[in-house]
Amino acid sequence: MKHYTSVVAAYLCATLGLSGCAATSTTAELTPAQRIAQNAIIVDGHIDVPYRVNKQWVDVTQATADGDFDYPRAVQGGLNAPFMSIYVPASLDNSKASIQLANTLIDTVEAIVARAPDKFAIATTVADVRKQFSQGLISLPLGMENGSPIQGDLANLQHFYNRGIRYITLAHSQSNHISDSSYDIRKRWQGLSPFGKTVINEMNNLGMLIDISHVSDQAFYQVIELSRAPVIASHSSIRLFTPGWERNMDQEMLKALGANGGVIMINFGSGFVSPQARQWWDNLVALRKQWAIEFGKTSPETLALEAQYRQNNPYPFADLETVLDHIDLVKNTIGTQHIGIGSDFDGVGNTLPTKLKDVSTYPNLVQGLLDRGYTETEITGILGLNLLRVWKEVEQLATPVTANN
Repeated sequence: MKHYTSVVAAYLCATLGLSGCAATSTTAELTPAQRIAQNAIIVDGHIDVPYRVNKQWVDVTQATADGDFDYPRAVQGGLNAPFMSIYVPASLDNSKASIQLANTLIDTVEAIVARAPDKFAIATTVADVRKQFSQGLISLPLGMENGSPIQGDLANLQHFYNRGIRYITLAHSQSNHISDSSYDIRKRWQGLSPFGKTVINEMNNLGMLIDISHVSDQAFYQVIELSRAPVIASHSSIRLFTPGWERNMDQEMLKALGANGGVIMINFGSGFVSPQARQWWDNLVALRKQWAIEFGKTSPETLALEAQYRQNNPYPFADLETVLDHIDLVKNTIGTQHIGIGSDFDGVGNTLPTKLKDVSTYPNLVQGLLDRGYTETEITGILGLNLLRVWKEVEQLATPVTANN
């Protein structure tokens, strides 16, 4: 159980409007869903705070006016271990600027912790997460989104491991020197590059989680074949709901992930979970290409046409039930032990579903799972224990000499 200070308990009382809850109490009268969220270890596989803060600085150790994450809302939602995304845009591939940005974003997370050591702590092991959970601290493990900063040198992989990176999303929106991307129609490597196959082995040796979100289908199956450890999809959903969209996983891939012992962490973005939202975006992308040819990419005419499209076609936000449908499908295909949450908060803009708008809303997800008959054991697995199991297995399979460096 979380051992929050009386200050945090008072915050929960005030913000949640709980009855029978004195400001000096160390516990609060919670609904069953809130109780589970507050008592469970909640691990979110992907939150884009570092890039958000680097783009426009804001102090997330305090309440913020915008964005999806800050400390008060994280406490309200029961969040314990959000993986901070060290996101490097594909535009920096094959450039030392990718290394610079990755280090800068890691510095950003370290600065957040330094500013509020009573609220946050870096986590590099499962043991760190559990210890900091018992201390009432929010752990900030690090995951690198896009392997571009490795720059073809395994010494860089070791460097970023030493700096705390515990998973790497091998590629992002373009094929890079490690892997093909699901977004890139040019399948440069037909899966992994020769160097990428070396990277898989070395990540296993280090005890670093391999993230197959964003990679092509061929790359996924090659990772599954090569990895000695379970892998994760840190922020992906199910392709059945978004037909033809390679960024999500199909059911055969789910079965391979299940056989591997891995976890898919469901992305909350409406375009990831709803066919209507996916179609809305695909239509806009097609129109943008047409307008760019006719008027120019950033011309006043193009901007006006997009504004008109958005006005005439309001964005079809998904809802909580749609996200739960994805979880149900994974459960029915490979079991709840392979499910996690990878919200993509601060990474999908204003496309989040109703009832899942920021990190305060995990109890809504819990309530939805309860309403669909999930047991508390299944729910606590989905919230975090499944990911911690995989992470622990990855740690244990690391080569002893390297793992102790």
